[in-house]
Amino acid sequence: MSSFVAAAPFFRFLTGLGFVNLLRLAWIAAILPILISSLPIKPLQFLHRTLSSFAARGKTSSSSSLAVPQRFFLHFYILAFALTALLALPAWFYACGREDRPFLAGRTPFLLLLMECQVARRLYETVYVFRYGPSARMHVLGYLAGLFFYTAAPLSVGGTFAMDAVRYAGGQIGEFIVNGQQQKPIFGLNWWEVLKPLANLGWCQWIGFGIFMWGWLHQLLCHAILGSLREDRRADEYVIPHGDWFEYVSCPHYFAEIVIYAGILVASGGSDITLWLLFMFVVANLVFAAAETQRWYCRKFDNYPQSRRAIIPFIY
Repeated sequence: MSSFVAAAPFFRFLTGLGFVNLLRLAWIAAILPILISSLPIKPLQFLHRTLSSFAARGKTSSSSSLAVPQRFFLHFYILAFALTALLALPAWFYACGREDRPFLAGRTPFLLLLMECQVARRLYETVYVFRYGPSARMHVLGYLAGLFFYTAAPLSVGGTFAMDAVRYAGGQIGEFIVNGQQQKPIFGLNWWEVLKPLANLGWCQWIGFGIFMWGWLHQLLCHAILGSLREDRRADEYVIPHGDWFEYVSCPHYFAEIVIYAGILVASGGSDITLWLLFMFVVANLVFAAAETQRWYCRKFDNYPQSRRAIIPFIY
């Protein structure tokens, strides 16, 4: 619990800097190069090739001295899991004590709970489903971009409410440590009320939850398919994946990721510009990566199914 006390000054510092505006600027700065490089303009092809080399990993990557093992994906999910938990736990308890705006108070910890479910599953898959060979590499700038995303995404989902909750939790724990045992429960909370934030959610949150779970379950299945292919082949051998959404697109796990963040966006109510920018980055980044993967598949396999789109079924 002392981590909340230690983290409170840091979050207070971020809030003082206007961290929401910083997050929005960071998302815009990340989105624009992808959009610009995707324009069919010849002078921009150099930017497209540069971003492609940065984003390449696994089968689409090329040998480079600026590469790190792809198993470093694990770092992304450990970071995101810890940061999301650091935001979600105090936000949940803080929401239980908010009587003035219970709906808004319950929404943020619910969104963080969805985010935690996503990164926890990805952490599990990185350890137990994907077995990255020694030749699986990614560009170091792609690695740094992953660290940025999995830091900025939980902060964007948590927003200012989570920041306020962390500071409040730090103050409560500090008071508890200084004054010893108190008559009232820590955080001023009766523990039987811990599920109260769920009771204050609206239809928008539950629709978003349904969308989230649709993408979450399909990504789980698609990753299991990819993981099984890696078990059944040599490290330097690639085969065409089949099953589930692979029958429609080359990168169904990317499409599922877009669905997952669309669910979080819907569950938020769609009024937060920061979450819209987060979603736009997810779409731009994954569409860009899927197009590169589609081109690789078509070059690699003469018999690759022509009906498959890159990422969005029947469209693109």
